Amino acid sequence: MIENSEPNVGQRLRSIREQRGLSMRALSERCGLSTNAISMIEHGENSPTVSTLQRLADALSVNITDFFQKETKQTTVLVKRDQGLRSQSNGVLMESLGIGLFNQRLEPFRMSIQPGAGNIDDQVSHSGQEFIHCLEGEIDYSVGNHVVHLEQGDSILFDATQLHGYQNRTDRRVVVLIVFLSFQDLQLSHQLHLQV
Repeated sequence: MIENSEPNVGQRLRSIREQRGLSMRALSERCGLSTNAISMIEHGENSPTVSTLQRLADALSVNITDFFQKETKQTTVLVKRDQGLRSQSNGVLMESLGIGLFNQRLEPFRMSIQPGAGNIDDQVSHSGQEFIHCLEGEIDYSVGNHVVHLEQGDSILFDATQLHGYQNRTDRRVVVLIVFLSFQDLQLSHQLHLQV
């Protein structure tokens, strides 16, 4: 089963980097982050955004969820209510609804987005598919050349190679279920682009 303790993302980043024989400088050149930023993350002095973690994951050729888990061969993962691993920044709280499955391809998250928060002005694209289901509130989701307004109960499924992003333009919190599906091997990353 998944552990309830908070993950040490910095230690996991350092472990993966060292397993690949990379110095901080080499990783910096691959991902475009400064060595100082990488050092601060590894020492727990800075809580990275998911976008930053994705840049690191791409540079290290791992899945972003590898930063939140120990190596495992689990075939079943149970996450009890309010016990998923969490990441919070810039008005967005992401809670994992299941990581750690052996050869995992689906990555489900519950995301709470405060008023004004989002990344619609800094859209991203990645391999695989993405599913969004609005659980609470209303949110604008931009996919390709279209902006879709999602209300409670609405869903959108799309090819994630299109540029996409989201924005909470209301004065209330929005809660969405997001499921990523990667077509790539587990050790190759796909983009989890959420700016949190």
